[in-house]
Amino acid sequence: MTARRVYLAAMEQFLATETLVIELLLVVSLVAIGVRRLRLPYTVALVIVGLLITFNQEMKLELTPELILALFVPPLVFEAAFHIEFDRLRDNLVPILLLAIPGVLLTTAIVGLIVSAAAGVSLSTGLVFGALIAATDPVAVVALFRAVGAPKPLTVIVEGESLFNDGTAIVLFNLLLAAALASAGGGEAGSLPAQILAAVIDFLRVAAGGVIVGVSMGLVVAWLIGRIDDYLIETTLTTVLAFGTYLIAERLHVSGVLAVVSAGIVCGNVGPKGMSPTTRIVLFNFWEYLAFVANSLVFLLIGLDVNIPQMLPYLLPIGIAVAAVIASRALVIYSISWLANLGGRRVPLTYQHVLFWGGLRGAISLALALSLPASFADRDLLRVMTFGVVLFTLLAQGTTMSPLLRRLGLIQREELELEYERRHGRLMAVRAARERVQHLTRAGMISAATWDQVSEHLDGRIDEASQSQRELLEEHPHLRDEERDDARREGLRAERAMLASLSSGGVISERVYEELVSEVDAKLEE
Repeated sequence: MTARRVYLAAMEQFLATETLVIELLLVVSLVAIGVRRLRLPYTVALVIVGLLITFNQEMKLELTPELILALFVPPLVFEAAFHIEFDRLRDNLVPILLLAIPGVLLTTAIVGLIVSAAAGVSLSTGLVFGALIAATDPVAVVALFRAVGAPKPLTVIVEGESLFNDGTAIVLFNLLLAAALASAGGGEAGSLPAQILAAVIDFLRVAAGGVIVGVSMGLVVAWLIGRIDDYLIETTLTTVLAFGTYLIAERLHVSGVLAVVSAGIVCGNVGPKGMSPTTRIVLFNFWEYLAFVANSLVFLLIGLDVNIPQMLPYLLPIGIAVAAVIASRALVIYSISWLANLGGRRVPLTYQHVLFWGGLRGAISLALALSLPASFADRDLLRVMTFGVVLFTLLAQGTTMSPLLRRLGLIQREELELEYERRHGRLMAVRAARERVQHLTRAGMISAATWDQVSEHLDGRIDEASQSQRELLEEHPHLRDEERDDARREGLRAERAMLASLSSGGVISERVYEELVSEVDAKLEE
């Protein structure tokens, strides 16, 4: 009887959890539908909805760091890393690495000093807060970039910084937290030079170990994908790679986040070369969906977990924390961009303004704040300050990014340009469909009678799409610039494909291939 009661209790708990997940997904879907009519970033809308729900009905949710880091972070990080082109990453690697490593260290120091001096906490506590708040989470900003057509190099820098500074911030946070706990416990800390040397060695070990684990597993999975032609198996392998890499790295006590980033970049740039078109479409759609669900639940849970009345008595330290984060972001962005420009990797001033205001904080900072042990003296204060900073960056900075991009002239797609892209895309897609069916007919895989029926339907769709595009160009002649740009880009892409074919066939050397491809890529970015 006891065993049956335990079984029933377990089933009841499982059903309650399942019901909660379904309810959250329903809320996510409704918000996604409603936000289409509003000029509000989707993730910001989720946080607001979560806050409104908690105002009307208190919800008991255990938003543990283990849940966020092990369940939500791998798909979010892997999906972003998987889609980063290595060539673009390499071209912007200098500013990305400067922001992700020295930038995080500088942010930690500046925030730590300001918070320690103004909020009345110890320097070690201030530095712990500086580390946990240093990681940026620009999901809402990047989604906006893609919607309005922000410059691709800017998007790569924002995404790259976020991917790499997550790992740096987590490693630094763990080191500073251990030092703070040891200092509070009165343990033997040793001399200052010895502490710094030990911290540097530990930092390099954890970071480099994570990268090695990620690159190794990414290469193995990419190799397997190149020898398998089954989209279900290949999709499963990437799922194992994303979550398995994180778990293995954490078991080895190295950076799980950096491991997933490395695995995603390697697999995303090597794996697709061995994929069929069907696999590529299924895989990209799968990870887009998984990242959408994970990202949506994280931001909704942020709203549900924040207790606004509990934060009211801490408005002064929250204000200090927000001011410290903004000040540190300004100093880091403009100083590091100056260094990057000296090194030849120019970061335009307009990009710098966006990078400064787009330094949102989110899931990683919350997870680190929630992971503070009960023995940490100022744990509650640091948690409240973290929630305050996250809410400010999402609600104040996240909602004002679109006007900033427009004011800086970085929005490349107006509504007419988007409509032209839709009509042009439809026309190109139907033409591709006709060419594919015609190829199958010539290969004897489709009968002539079937071709006659299908081609008539496709020709009608092509005529309709062509007429629609001509009408738009006649009504708005300035869109012909867009048409000429499309034609130029299609020509450059054809050049790039031919160069790749010549290189793989041994007609041109690898060195010449890289030189010529760099020339084509430079023209594509113009």
